Amino acid sequence: MLAILQAAGWPIWLLLVASIVAMALIVERLLYLRRARILPRQLLDEVVRVYRSGNVTPDIIDKLENNSPLGVVLAAALRNIEAPREVMKESIEEAGSGVAHTLERFLTTLGTIASLAPLMGLFGTVVGMIEIFGSQTSSGANPAQLAHGISVALYNTGFGLAIAMPTLVFYRHFRALVDSFVIEMEQQAVKFVDVVHSKRK
Repeated sequence: MLAILQAAGWPIWLLLVASIVAMALIVERLLYLRRARILPRQLLDEVVRVYRSGNVTPDIIDKLENNSPLGVVLAAALRNIEAPREVMKESIEEAGSGVAHTLERFLTTLGTIASLAPLMGLFGTVVGMIEIFGSQTSSGANPAQLAHGISVALYNTGFGLAIAMPTLVFYRHFRALVDSFVIEMEQQAVKFVDVVHSKRK
């Protein structure tokens, strides 16, 4: 592996840093964006049960808010159970936009790496081509320098594509996952609003 890095020249180190950052972000997002952590299965039923029992206290709301992203949205609804339906929905939407922003954390960086890695590989290719042309002298080409320039050009292109492809796949996967989580949170919050306001009628 060290021999490949040496053959690829100094531009490969930029790609290596990008690959380490991308890998760290992918692992972090895989651990964070788990359905059980974002949308606990029985949470809505528990909140409805607490609401119907009339035991809604500031302590319970705080615990709910610290439970999960869905808990944050439902806690916003509980804080406004005495408010009209529209006010309650508005508070849920505000909480939901904050939660969506948290769920999307690091995705912009991941998308940037996916877009930038091929360009960084292309930069390495250009550096390699410059070395190839630099090896030309009046007495002919220096074979060692020519071979090194070709190595720099090809390794950087290949490594740039090897980073970009999986990073792009994970970026798209996480975007779709966040969108589905946000939609499901909205649906569960609307169900809770319906429970609260149908009871009043």
